[in-house]
Amino acid sequence: MSDDLYIGLMSGTSADGVDAVLVQFIQHEPLRMRIIGHHSQSFSNDLRASIHSFRTSGSNELERLGHLDRQLGDIFAEVVNALLVQSGHDSADIRAIGSHGQTIRHQPTGTHPFTVQIGDPNTIAERTGITTVSDFRRRDVAAGGQGAPLVPAFHQALVSATQKNTAIINIGGIANITVLRSGDEPRGWDTGPGNNLMDGWIQRHKSARLDTDGAWAATGIINKTLLNTLLADDYFGRSAPKSTGPETFNLEWLDSFLSGEERPEDVQRTLIALTATTIAHALNAEGVEQSFVCGGGAFNALLTEELSQQLDGSLRSTQELGVHEQLMEAAAFAWLAAQRLASKPGNVPSATGASGLRILGAIYAP
Repeated sequence: MSDDLYIGLMSGTSADGVDAVLVQFIQHEPLRMRIIGHHSQSFSNDLRASIHSFRTSGSNELERLGHLDRQLGDIFAEVVNALLVQSGHDSADIRAIGSHGQTIRHQPTGTHPFTVQIGDPNTIAERTGITTVSDFRRRDVAAGGQGAPLVPAFHQALVSATQKNTAIINIGGIANITVLRSGDEPRGWDTGPGNNLMDGWIQRHKSARLDTDGAWAATGIINKTLLNTLLADDYFGRSAPKSTGPETFNLEWLDSFLSGEERPEDVQRTLIALTATTIAHALNAEGVEQSFVCGGGAFNALLTEELSQQLDGSLRSTQELGVHEQLMEAAAFAWLAAQRLASKPGNVPSATGASGLRILGAIYAP
C-alpha cells in the first residue's frame, strides 16, 4: 500500500450528493495517509426523490432500479474524472477506486437479510479507466453480520496510538459511532437518526434541504413528552451489533407519534435532542473520554453544542486527526479498497456481528 494513490467515493443515506477524496497511503501500520484532493457533487432534487422512493416497495421497481443504477454510476465516474483534473493526476496514477455506492435498502435481519447499494461499478471502471472496488457490505451480511458499520477498522488504524477511550461519531442521515479502547477490538453501531429526520422535516415545512446550523430548530423548544416517546422506540434499547436506516427512521415513523398540534419548530428542536441524546447515551455508557465528530451533522452548530453538553468526555473535530469532517467515510472506502487489493479483511466482527473476519468488496478491472 506504501505511497499508493486511491480514490474513495461515498454517498450516504441523506442522498444529498457524492464525495470523492484522493488519498495517498504512506504507511499502513500504523496508518499514515495524506489527503491530496477532494471533489463533491450535489444531487438534484429529482435524483434525491428517485433514491428516496426505494425506501419502500413501489411499482415498476426493477426498471427504475436499473436506470438509477446506471445513472449513479455515470455520476460517480464524472466526479472521479473531475477530481483527477482538479488534482493534476490521470487514471494511470490511481491504484483503485473504492466506491461505497448509494444504499437504497438495508434490511440486515430476518429470514433472508440483505443490503443493497447501487451505482454501477462497471460503469465507473469503464468511464474512468481505473480499477474499481465495490459491493463491500454483502459479504459481511452473508457471514451473519449487519454489513455495517464498516469504518471501525479504518478508525482503529487512524487513531491506533491513543491510550484514551476514544470515539469517532459520524452524523450522516443515520448516526453511527466507533468506540476504540487500547488493547480491545473496536466496536461500532448505528445509534439511530442523524440528519435524516431533521432534513425531511424542514423540507416538508420550509422547502429547504437542511437546517443550516440548526437555525430554525433554535427558534423552538424541546418537547420533552415527544422526546421521551421517541426514545422509547425498541431500537434504542437493543444491544449492539445493530444497524438501521431510513427504512425505519423516516417521517412516517415520526408522524405516528405526533398529534398534529405541535409547533413545527419545536419538533425540529426535539429532533436535534433525539440525535444528540441517543449518541451521548451510547458513548457515556462506554466510558468514552474523547470523541471526534464528522459527517454533515458536524456542521450543525446547535446539534454539536447539544451533543457536547451531554457527553461526559470532550468533543472535537476529526480535522484534528487529519481528516476533514465531510471526507471521513470516503477516505475509509479508499482504505477498504486498498485492503481488498491486498487480500486483507475489511470488517470488524465485534462491530458488525459477522462470524469472522472477511475480505470485502468485488473488483472491477478497467
